Amino acid sequence: MTAISKESADGAAPVLVWRDLPTAPAVRGSKSLFMTEAAGQGLSPGREMLYVGPEPAGERVAEALRVPSGAEVVARRKVMTVREVPVRVATSYFRADLFGGTRLAEQGFVTPTLQSAIAELGHVFGRAEEVLQARPASPYEVSVLRLEPGEWVVCITRASYSEDDVPVHVLETVCAASRHMFRVRQAAGHDTF
Repeated sequence: MTAISKESADGAAPVLVWRDLPTAPAVRGSKSLFMTEAAGQGLSPGREMLYVGPEPAGERVAEALRVPSGAEVVARRKVMTVREVPVRVATSYFRADLFGGTRLAEQGFVTPTLQSAIAELGHVFGRAEEVLQARPASPYEVSVLRLEPGEWVVCITRASYSEDDVPVHVLETVCAASRHMFRVRQAAGHDTF
């Protein structure tokens, strides 16, 4: 589906990106979910790694990773852009006891994919859960996403677990609400009106 937009006051079309939930498996397994989604919409995507290293786990991340709140985890944070306009900040979180000292804790983008690096360490995907929350942007998000004070974001937290029910990856994606449209699809096999 193509992005929908209307002209802004300066005559330039604002950026609007579609985000499918759940994400199609082919897109989820691609080199970059965002780059694949945006390119498929005819947009010019970009991304920049902002931070890779240890940081304390917030409450939601700690709960999903099954570690105490404030425990040190490995964080990988990047910003995604369209036509050089920041639209999302995505942070991957990993348990330090499982992934510290691996290439997931090293600087730069993981190639060919994050999923392949997790699998190389012996973790087979079992299930994932996604939670969406609309909320006012934090001061950090206002700065990175170049939002007006008081603007809202949609935060999508995806927790992935191995076949052995080990929490292996939490992805927190903070989307500028004014720059996204979300399409939620019914789960296959549950076709009830």
